[in-house]
Amino acid sequence: MKTEARTAVLRVFWPWIRRQKRLLYGSFIILLLASVIRLLEPWPLAFAIDVVTGDVKDNTLINSVGLNHLTTENLLWICAVGVVAVAVLRAIASYVSTIGMALAGSQVMSGVRQALFAQLLRLPLSFHQRARTGDLTMRLINDIGMMREATVTAIVPLLSSSVVFLGMLSIMLFLNWALTLLILLPMPLLALGMLYSSRKIREVSRTQRKREGELAARSAEFMTGIATIQAMSLEKAATKTFNGSDTRSLQQNVRTKRLSAGLERQVDILIAIVTALVLLLGARSVLAEKMSAGELLIFISYMKNAFRPVREFAKYSGRLAKAITAGERITELLNLKPDIDRQVGLSLASEQARKDIRFERVSFAWWDAKGESEHCILHDLSFCIAGGSSVAITGSSGAGKSTLIQLLLRLYDPYAGKITLGGQDLRDYTAESLRKQIGYLPQESLLFGVTIRENIALGSNGAVSEEEIVAAAKLANAHDFILKLPQGYDTTISERGTSLSGGQRQRIAIARAAIRNSSVLLLDEPGVGLDSENERLITNALTRLMRERTCIIVTHNLSLASRADRILVLDQGRIVEQGDHHTLLGHRGRYFELWNIQKGIAP
Repeated sequence: MKTEARTAVLRVFWPWIRRQKRLLYGSFIILLLASVIRLLEPWPLAFAIDVVTGDVKDNTLINSVGLNHLTTENLLWICAVGVVAVAVLRAIASYVSTIGMALAGSQVMSGVRQALFAQLLRLPLSFHQRARTGDLTMRLINDIGMMREATVTAIVPLLSSSVVFLGMLSIMLFLNWALTLLILLPMPLLALGMLYSSRKIREVSRTQRKREGELAARSAEFMTGIATIQAMSLEKAATKTFNGSDTRSLQQNVRTKRLSAGLERQVDILIAIVTALVLLLGARSVLAEKMSAGELLIFISYMKNAFRPVREFAKYSGRLAKAITAGERITELLNLKPDIDRQVGLSLASEQARKDIRFERVSFAWWDAKGESEHCILHDLSFCIAGGSSVAITGSSGAGKSTLIQLLLRLYDPYAGKITLGGQDLRDYTAESLRKQIGYLPQESLLFGVTIRENIALGSNGAVSEEEIVAAAKLANAHDFILKLPQGYDTTISERGTSLSGGQRQRIAIARAAIRNSSVLLLDEPGVGLDSENERLITNALTRLMRERTCIIVTHNLSLASRADRILVLDQGRIVEQGDHHTLLGHRGRYFELWNIQKGIAP
C-alpha cells in the first residue's frame, strides 16, 4: 500500500482519533512508564550473577550507587525483591496502558462503524443497486472488527516495543558502544527485507479481502433465496459455487501466511547471527575484564529485546496488512459523495406539500460507469397532478411507472426537465423534509424484526401515542388480526416480516403510512399477489387512507386504477393516454385493451 493511501486512511479516521486524545495521551504516558520499568528487568538478575561470581567490583552500577559495602546475603535479597517489584510494577503499568489503548481503539472503531452505517444509508439508490449487500455487511462488521483487533493485538505491542527499543539502545551505547554498533549493522538489511515482504503481503491481503467480500455477498445471496434453492433442489449447485469462492479465498489466506512466516524466519536467522557475534565478542570483553558477566547478560537481554519490534512486525505483518486493507475498504465508502444532499435546500411545509405536482418535460435514464446513457426510461413527460386529487399510473411492465415514484421521492433526480411542487422545483427542497411529507407504500412491504407496535410507529415523524397506533391499525384493517397474535401489538415479528402473510404485511405497511399523516401518498403496486379477500381489505383500507391527500397509485390492477380521479397510461416511458376511467374506455385505445384483457373480454 502506498504512503498516500495510508495517509488517506488516517485522514478519514482522524476526527474520531482526535476525540479520544486524552485517553490516548494518558495511555501513552503510562506506556512510557511501563517501558522504563521494562528496562530495569534484567538488572536484578545481573546484580545477582555478579554477586555470586564475585564480580561486584566490575559492576559499574553497583559501585556507583554505593551497594558494594553490603553483605552477599543482603545483596541477594535486594535482587530478589527487585525482581518481584519490577515485575509487579510493569504488570500494573502494562495492564492500564493496554486497557486504555484498547478502549480508545474500540471507541474510535465504534465511531467509524456508526459513521459508515449512516453513510451507507445516505448513499444513493443507484449505489446500492450496484453494490453487493454481503460485501457491504462485511465492511461494516468484519473490516471494522479486524481493525479493532489489530489495534489491541498488534499496534499496541509494536508501539510498546518501539519505545523500549529506544531506551535499550541508549543503555547499550552506554555499556558498550562497539557491540551496539555491531547490532545496528544488519538493521538496513532487515528494513529492506521487511519493506519488500510487507508490500507483497499487503497486495495479497487486498486480494484476499476482495475474495472474502465476494464470498460474503454470495452467501448472503444464497441465504436470502433459501426457499427458492430448496424448492428447486439447487443445494448442490449452490454448494459448488460457494466452495469455489471459498477455495480461492483459502488460497490467498495460505499465501499471506506463507509470506508472513517467511519474513519471521528471515528475521530469526539474522537475529541469531548477530546474537552469536555479540556473545563471542562480549565474552572476550568479560575475560579481558572490560565488563562484568552481569553487564554482558544485561547487554544480551537488551539486544534480544531491541530486536523485538522487528520480530513483532514480522509476526504481525499479515494482521497489520489485513487491517490496513480493511481501512482502505472503509475509507473508500466514507469518501463517496451522495448524489443528493439530504440537508441542503428549503424546508418543505405541509401546506406547500398539498399543492399541485407538475412534471415538466421530465426525462430519466440509467447511466453506465463512463457517464453515458445506458437505457432511457422516461421520455419528455409532462403532466399535472392537482393537490388533493388521485392519479393512477398504469401500463405494461418496464414502462417507467415505478421510476416516477422514485423521482418524486428524490431517490433519483431527472437528467432533463423538472418536477415542481406548488411551483417550486423539488430539487430546491431538502430531501429529508420532502420525504417527511410523503407517505410511501412500496410494492414489497418491508417490516423489521421488532414488535408490530414499533413497526407501525416507525412511520411517524415524531412521538406517537398508543391511541394513534391503534387508530392507524384500524384504518388499515389490521387491528383484528394483530389482537389474535400471541402478544398482540407487542408481538415481535421475524426478519423482513416473514412470520406474517403477505396481506398482513401490507396492512401493517398501510398502518405505517397512515400514522405518518402525510400530504402526499405514493402507492407502488398495492395489493399485488393477494387473494381476493385480502385484496378487498387492502382496497378498502387504501380508499380510507387516500381521502384528502394527493395520491399517486402505480398499479396493474385496473379495478383499483378506475377509482382514481385520473389515469395515466405509460408505454415505453411515454404517456400514450390520460383521462378518467370512462373517458379512456370511450377512446378504445391502450387502456381499453388492457381493461378487456383483465376482464377476460374477447376483442
